[in-house]
Amino acid sequence: MAFVKRLGYFLFGLSIGIVFLTFFFKKKTAETGVSFCYLPNCRVLKDIRSKQLHYSDDINQMLLNKELDTTDIIFLLKEGVVDFSKSDTKSNPCKTYLIEGELHGKEAFLTVKNCNNKAQISTLEY
Repeated sequence: MAFVKRLGYFLFGLSIGIVFLTFFFKKKTAETGVSFCYLPNCRVLKDIRSKQLHYSDDINQMLLNKELDTTDIIFLLKEGVVDFSKSDTKSNPCKTYLIEGELHGKEAFLTVKNCNNKAQISTLEY
């Protein structure tokens, strides 16, 4: 069998396999809601979102005064960017992260203490 013919068979099989895997993984992520987080920013935000959230007195007051909504906090925990240079990632048992994002057209900074079994939302500054 000539090399060109073998190469054609190989490329045909490879393309069928790639199409199958793309379809399979797309369906799997859509059904289960699984997202693949490999970068540090994504992993930290996913870890914080997976824990029970507790709010500090300042955040509770902002929630009561309707200056802030829990959906705003969830939005920052999904779409925000962790500033690792301003975060305290070495402390024990709770690490402190500064999350930057945009809320209502303003730059917002959310401070979160991430402990082993809970995450405390400490401050929110515009």
